[in-house]
Amino acid sequence: MKRATLQRQGGAAILTAMLTVVLVAALASSVMWQQWRGVEVEAAQRSRSQANWVLAGALDWARLILREDARKGGADHLAEPWAVPLAQARLSTFLAVDRSDALNADDSQEAFLSGEIIDLQSRLNVFNLLQEGKIHPPTRLAFLRLFVHLGLSPNELRVMTDNLQLAQGSIDPTKSDPGAPLWPTSVDELAWVGLSPRAIEVLRPYVTVLPVLTSVNLNTASAEVIYACVDGFELADAHRLVRERSNTHFASLADLEKMAGQTGAKFTDAQHGVASHYFEVRGLLRVEQSAVQDESVVQREGLDVKTLSRQHSMTQSLTPLQ
Repeated sequence: MKRATLQRQGGAAILTAMLTVVLVAALASSVMWQQWRGVEVEAAQRSRSQANWVLAGALDWARLILREDARKGGADHLAEPWAVPLAQARLSTFLAVDRSDALNADDSQEAFLSGEIIDLQSRLNVFNLLQEGKIHPPTRLAFLRLFVHLGLSPNELRVMTDNLQLAQGSIDPTKSDPGAPLWPTSVDELAWVGLSPRAIEVLRPYVTVLPVLTSVNLNTASAEVIYACVDGFELADAHRLVRERSNTHFASLADLEKMAGQTGAKFTDAQHGVASHYFEVRGLLRVEQSAVQDESVVQREGLDVKTLSRQHSMTQSLTPLQ
């Protein structure tokens, strides 16, 4: 009996020791995981913060380019410095970082910056659809021509314009309606006024949502936008305009009228122009397989270039860095 008791006590002691080892190992693993997680979170926050600083510098650089362009005056066109995109450029040789930094300059972790400036007045402005509380017929006709050319249903345009009239209460308190949609401030938000996701993606290169009435800069607009907004133009005429401006940009609407010849095209100061005040600045910073994208809308009035909105997002890059 004594031997059996001793065996039971020995077995219990071994079991207790094993449980203790398992408990200690679990606690140690938990502590190590918490420490690893804290390091990873700190590294991610540092990486995002550094990326935001780099992209903020890129935005300031773009604003400087637009300001210097304004000093020259005249028309805005695609042969100017602001219209030249920044190809993917390596940043590691310019960054003074140590081994602990998220933007490490070793061979396994490189940082690349790319970007571009887009003339937002090269697109049809949704804000122009509603003027003095009513649908503006010339603008609606331009959007209708664009919808039909892109294979989109005119019914979606009708729904959008109806909802825009309801949404004007969100920008004009005297016409407020509790059940009305909010006024969109970006192309993605056009879903609020009835556009389908497919329509938004198809329209994205050709439309914009600016806070004021704007004209279309025919020096920078695509052939599709020119065809849509110039009454009397066929698509072939729009492509001809694009070809001719690649040789010499248009300095005034009078130059456009000469080019139009006998097409019967009508150019008005309210709808058409050769200069721009609103631009979108895009920047993309890639670090290994992560990418931080920055998109800002800027307004240029004289030499004053101010940022109206800015948003950035972090995604996983699918293309390996070269």
